[in-house]
Amino acid sequence: MQAYDLVIIGAGPAGLTAGLYAGRFRLKALILEKMSVGGQIVLSPSIENFPGFPGGTPTFDLIEKISQQAREVGIAVEHGEVLEIIASKELPIPVYNIKAAENSYQARSVIIASGAQSKRLGVEGEEKFIGRGVSYCGTCDGPLFRNKEIIVVGGGDRAIEDALFLASYAKKVTVVHRRQQLRASRILEEKARLNQKINFLLDSVIEKIIGKDRVEEVLVKNVTNAAMSTVACQGIFIFVGIIPNTHFLKNLLQIDDSGFIITNQNLETSLKGVFACGDCLKKSLYQVVNACGEGAVAADSAHKYLLNL
Repeated sequence: MQAYDLVIIGAGPAGLTAGLYAGRFRLKALILEKMSVGGQIVLSPSIENFPGFPGGTPTFDLIEKISQQAREVGIAVEHGEVLEIIASKELPIPVYNIKAAENSYQARSVIIASGAQSKRLGVEGEEKFIGRGVSYCGTCDGPLFRNKEIIVVGGGDRAIEDALFLASYAKKVTVVHRRQQLRASRILEEKARLNQKINFLLDSVIEKIIGKDRVEEVLVKNVTNAAMSTVACQGIFIFVGIIPNTHFLKNLLQIDDSGFIITNQNLETSLKGVFACGDCLKKSLYQVVNACGEGAVAADSAHKYLLNL
């Protein structure tokens, strides 16, 4: 079993930044990632609000630059899905055994940056038509809907960013949001409202996704007057929130009812030597810029913790 000062779980912006700082602290550290480097943000083609990049930057380029910085200070990313973290109770100083699908690791400290995944709508037809018109990633599937009519569900930044992206392929994009006001940043909303291909169906929710072999239409309910209507479409892209990837913790840490990890301002969890950052935390803003800041804080806290052992 390989032993480390620090094991970081997740290679999104938070985990990569934690690795960068861990390397600069000269910790023997490793990043474990079960899928691709970059996390959820790689589903967006570009980032317009990361400081230092006027006009925005391609998401892949930014992630690759952060990854390169981590590599330059000796931090590697290893592929592996973490299944369980076991705290050793026999030693006076906590040691953590991290069990992955193929390997096991030992660490004196752990940073959980495991991110989150898209939340489902939970309506009839959603599961049936996944891959047949239902999608959670505009960047992945947008080109498949050239000259089609598409519905985007959600009113946050991710939904409006993807609506703008999808409009470059689709014949028509209809944004369905349960409230009258969007939650997206004003600049994104302004861009969307200026786009002639994008329409808005507000105060509305999807009740059912309908079709034979593929999505053909959706049943929509107006939340103010309960009126029902159908909207023809060939695709529906769903952006209604996230679910944290914390299932592997198995009651190890204090988490809230939605599965988000609870930390203090230093990003310390309820277990000594374990820290958390990124989208697996409950917070008011889910952006790359604060994920990176949290990664730095978590690594700094882990470093100080190790110094005091």
